Amino acid sequence: MFNYIKDENRGFKNLMNGEWIDGISSNLIDVNSPLDNSLLGRVPAMTKEDVDLVMKTAKDAQKKWNSVTISKRAEILYKSAELLLENIDELAEVMMMEIAKDRKSCKSEISRTADFIKFTADTAKNLTGESIPGDSFPGFKNNKISIVKREPIGVVLAISPFNYPINLAASKIAPALMAGNSVVLKPSTQGSLSGLHLARIFQQAGVPSGVLNTITGRSSEIGDYITTHKGINFINFTGSTEVGKRISKITSMVPLLMELGGKDAAIVLEDADLELTANNIIAGAYSYSGQRCTAVKRVLVVDKLADELVKKLKEKIEKITVGNPLEADADVVPLISSKAADFVCELIEDAREKGADLVIGGNREGNLIYPTLFDNVTTDMRLAWEEPFGPVLPIIRVKDMDEAIEIANRSEYGLQSSIFTENIDNAFYVADKLEVGTVQVNNKTERGPDHFPFLGVKSSGMGTQGIRYSIESMSRPKATVINLRER
Repeated sequence: MFNYIKDENRGFKNLMNGEWIDGISSNLIDVNSPLDNSLLGRVPAMTKEDVDLVMKTAKDAQKKWNSVTISKRAEILYKSAELLLENIDELAEVMMMEIAKDRKSCKSEISRTADFIKFTADTAKNLTGESIPGDSFPGFKNNKISIVKREPIGVVLAISPFNYPINLAASKIAPALMAGNSVVLKPSTQGSLSGLHLARIFQQAGVPSGVLNTITGRSSEIGDYITTHKGINFINFTGSTEVGKRISKITSMVPLLMELGGKDAAIVLEDADLELTANNIIAGAYSYSGQRCTAVKRVLVVDKLADELVKKLKEKIEKITVGNPLEADADVVPLISSKAADFVCELIEDAREKGADLVIGGNREGNLIYPTLFDNVTTDMRLAWEEPFGPVLPIIRVKDMDEAIEIANRSEYGLQSSIFTENIDNAFYVADKLEVGTVQVNNKTERGPDHFPFLGVKSSGMGTQGIRYSIESMSRPKATVINLRER
């Protein structure tokens, strides 16, 4: 079902107004595999003129889509979920080659996305409006009734990242569609092939022409133009804090929903279950090489427990599968680019030079960085504050939970934190004081279940995601006031 989104020269096309087209320019961007640098395909470097056409198409189509019933929209989403599962093997292969994620995790992402889409349809069908009597407010009689329903915002720009190219694109597209919006998907260049395949799934399921469109191209050339385009009514972005702040700065009067960076802390208290704690830290820090905004990115552990925890972590790191996901279901795989690997190595070298104790790892082969653990990391080291997006974890020793809270909150980020303790009073004490969107008690930091609220504070994001929350974010209340004649 995917053959005609690309030509015989491995050049992919973009979806615009129901057709797969080349850009006005003949310029193409190579998409190479992080696994072996092989050419996977070429995507159009779309121009500002292309963007104008896409935006007009999306604007015109949205008006018709808004008149489609909720139940009909839901049917299309159910079909999309079915098609995802029917094509799971092919999609997993594309994703594995494009972002170096192991096959098992790719399939898991696709299955989870299908569930997300179905739950989104179910949730939207069950969202209701309200009627508000006027006499409930002092000074008004009972001759006024406000009928409140939700209206679409218009054209949603969905900008998705490389690390979850199916799930984090669909988590923007599905709620936007159910709210009655049209969508322009701008996937990360590394991840764009997966994004285009996903767009084809929605098209095949029956999304009308122009309601879902795609744009590929260099952010340095068209990024600002897209985000400030007058045809955009809402921006849903997942990516770096740096880019998110720029979008926030240059846009005006456009609602934003953004998931940005994180420096998620695992706080380990004296009474923590060490086996449970170590297992969760390992899974949270090293799965998919730590290339997740919700990865455990630092451990704040009380001194009395630190030696024992470090010993357990080292033992478990020695058993982590490392390598090419084509050969095994590896947890630690090559990073997405040489630039990403270079940055992680900078943090490693800084920690070494400033006296941190390298417990294990620290070596590199190409873009593959072996799982790395540092002990006795101090707050003057970059690794204590900067997000590596790689398989390196700092242990910061603290005297008590108050010091852990203070260090955790000193970060510019505020996505999630974990607290490991058997004392429920301490769990709530710490959770109440942490400046983050979510606190996990006795579990690794993670996204989901997808109907839970998901948000970051400070430099970690803006707005609240989660199925119902996303639908509400990408719609607005509209009130119609009925004025009855007084009798």
